[in-house]
Amino acid sequence: MILPADGYIVINKSIITEEDKKILIDLYQPIIGSKAISLYFTLLNEIEKNEVMTQELTHHRLQKRTQLSLEKISSAREILEAIGLLKTYIKKEKINHLVYILYSPLKAQEFFTHPILNIVLYNNLGKEEYERTVSSYKMPKINLKDYEDVTASFNKVFASVPGTSYINNQDIISTNYGKINVKDVIDFELLSASLTNIVNEKTLTKDVKDLINNLCLVYNLDVLTIKDLIINSVKENGYIDKESLRKECRNYYKFENDNNLPTLIYKKQPEYLKSPIGDPSKKAELIYIFENTSCYNFIKSKYKDGKVLERDLRLIENLLVDLKLNPGVVNVLLDYVLKTNNQKLSKAYVETIASNWKRLGIETVQEAMDACIKEHKKKKSITTIKQETKDIIPEWFNNNTQKKEIKAQEQEELKEILKRYE
Repeated sequence: MILPADGYIVINKSIITEEDKKILIDLYQPIIGSKAISLYFTLLNEIEKNEVMTQELTHHRLQKRTQLSLEKISSAREILEAIGLLKTYIKKEKINHLVYILYSPLKAQEFFTHPILNIVLYNNLGKEEYERTVSSYKMPKINLKDYEDVTASFNKVFASVPGTSYINNQDIISTNYGKINVKDVIDFELLSASLTNIVNEKTLTKDVKDLINNLCLVYNLDVLTIKDLIINSVKENGYIDKESLRKECRNYYKFENDNNLPTLIYKKQPEYLKSPIGDPSKKAELIYIFENTSCYNFIKSKYKDGKVLERDLRLIENLLVDLKLNPGVVNVLLDYVLKTNNQKLSKAYVETIASNWKRLGIETVQEAMDACIKEHKKKKSITTIKQETKDIIPEWFNNNTQKKEIKAQEQEELKEILKRYE
């Protein structure tokens, strides 16, 4: 947790041009939001003209300049890190010292061919606004058929003569781009084994694996599905046609999702909306689980075979993407409906509650639990409250939980934890 007194310096790792600033507003902001963009420009502004590094500043100053809480600054910072615009280093002491390194955004051509960013931008803007945005970055077409190229060559203008001794300019600042770091979302050993005798042994290069990994992330594909799509994209020489693979994945997803394309959502509850750590109560432990479990992992734990029904995934996607409920809030809603509706996720029932929560502006797990308690008491016609709502753990929650961050590889542990309050 960053404190107001903690210091930071900003280093500009790249050359940020006016064109880059336009790209940040036009292409990045629809994906990462205004708070993250505001933090980026604020850090960039800290670097005075012709400088590449600031003196040490305090986060209290950053709060004043952005008018954001430290929690929201941390959340915006993580978004910038995930999208490849920022790297953060910390030296932990009594007063922490952080280094924020800024990177350039991708150029327009690279952005519009990126397997993740381009798709999400299209989905977030819509077809009409997306096409309008793309057109603003297109080069005008000029017919030079009747023109002659008379451009002077270098050696026509300049000649080589003996000069001064060699000067080392290796540390000169240049344009640098941060990378979107996506850890493997599928088992590449299994994928490679399933493609034996189908593709060239040298086919799965690092670039191809990165593309496959990104496509599996954005389109939520498993090994078996991506294998079939790869086979459809293999050329006669045994190599994979990258553009064909992109189209195969896009068409598959649109066919399975009513012609819609995916967008990006928070996997877990945003940090600035989480409850403070340190409360030893059972309810606090339960809140921790709701806040630190992705909705997919949470609902997956409710299936004995671990296979989530497609209709349930679409329902969750609707809650996260269309209604824009936070993941922790969705987890509470799913748990409440399953416990009070005979383990059935009725779409109409879920969306009725979700729409009401959206109107009420419910953003935190605590607020969602309070809303469930009120709904539960209303259904049971309870007219008296024995103790304050904030101290009550309703009967549809079980106290026996573990305070543990849930990760993808810990599914079995998650199942065991959640079984205790099923």
